[in-house]
This record gives sequence, structure tokens and C-alpha cells, in this order.
Amino acid sequence: MPIHEKSLIRPENLSTHDNLVIDGIDVSGDWSTFIKSRVVEDYNEDLEDEIGSLPGGEYIHRCWQCGSCTNSCTVNAENPEFNPRYWIYLIRMGMESELLRDKDIIWQCVSCNKCTSACPRDVQPEGVMKATAHWMELKGHTAPSDSTIFDDIFTDQVIEYGKIEDGEVLQEFLKKSGQPLMQDWIVQMVKQMIRGLPVLSLIKMGWATIFHPKAKNWSAARDAIKEHIDEEHATQRKALGLDAAE
Repeated sequence: MPIHEKSLIRPENLSTHDNLVIDGIDVSGDWSTFIKSRVVEDYNEDLEDEIGSLPGGEYIHRCWQCGSCTNSCTVNAENPEFNPRYWIYLIRMGMESELLRDKDIIWQCVSCNKCTSACPRDVQPEGVMKATAHWMELKGHTAPSDSTIFDDIFTDQVIEYGKIEDGEVLQEFLKKSGQPLMQDWIVQMVKQMIRGLPVLSLIKMGWATIFHPKAKNWSAARDAIKEHIDEEHATQRKALGLDAAE
């Protein structure tokens, strides 16, 4: 298992002299390698509380660094740099800059929940990984992931209509995630639908796409759901020190 302070031995923290003689002894090159003094200047004492305030991060304080999460991790088996135990340690220590070094891989959690099953302290590491990825998005450290884009589109349609029109959700997702609307698998799916579905079903699908029928008596439920979601978002942003109105 890697040591916690692995950042101490990163190349940028090493000092090597090509030509160095000490007390008449040549210690040039690798013999003169020293680890530079290091001071953490960007310590974020609220980091654990910030991530703990987001869905999935509520039990991060229970972690005792046994490493069961990393040892059972599906992604770690393919990429040893994916290390939930280490990231939880950084979060609890408030070492934000060290955490952000791995911002491009933290979101790769596949939610297999092996870590959550193995955790003896019920930290729910899978939830912590999702909360950490969400924290990075809210803080502007990373762009919204495809899953976040899809969730937002799905939620917006539920709030607006009380039901889901799959074709519109897919179209909006492809557009907002920067993917082409015409893809081979979509063309094949449409062809199979045209061949396999009754004409009346195809007409109903086209009608729903154009006119967006809403659930009956949806207004009151829509307003209540929207109010709750807005309150949750405002609470989360406030916990992160962000403007709740954004």
C-alpha cells in the first residue's frame, strides 16, 4: 500500500546535483538526491465538512484507513492510481491541492459498491467518491461529467412534465455532452423500432415528442418537487461557501 505522503517523492520535490563533492567525496548525480522541504500552504480545514455535506459523503468521518475499499476496488485492479483510501485520507487532512492532482480519475468510479460491501466502518466509499466528484464540479475544478449532464436533463424533464420522453432525453444528452446526434447504434435502434413496433405506437411516440403531454394535475406536485430540489441545492452550495443563487 502506498505511503500517505507519496507527494514527497514526486520528481518536482526532488533535488539532484550533477556535480557535488562533500568532504572530498564525489556524491554527484543520484548520490546527491534530496527531498526538498515542503510546507502545505493551501490547507482547507473545511474540506471534510464540505464533502460530508453532499449526498454520499455523510459517513466519511468514520474512516480508519484500513484500506479495504482500495483492496476491493474494481477500478484499482486496472489502475493502481485509483485509490479511494488515499483520497479519503487527503480529504480528512484538508489537503485540497493533493486531492486535485487526481481530479481526472476520481470520477471514474463505476459504482460496483464492492468497497461499500467490504468497508468495516460503513463509510460507504462509493458514495464518498460520488460526493467528491460532485464537489469538484461545484467548485469548478472539473467540467460536469456525462452522468451529471444526464441527471440534470432527466430531472428537468420530470419536473416540467411529470413523465419522461426517452427520445428527447437522449437528444438533449447527446447535444449537451458534445456527441453527434447521428450514431450507428441510434440508426440501428430506430430501424428496429420502425420494423418491430405497431404503427399506432410509432404515432404516439411522435405525438409525445412534439406536444410534450404532462401528467394530470401535475402543477402542485411540480412546484413542491422544484422547491425541495432548490432548497437542497442551496444548502449544498452554502456548505461549500458558494453563492446559493447560481
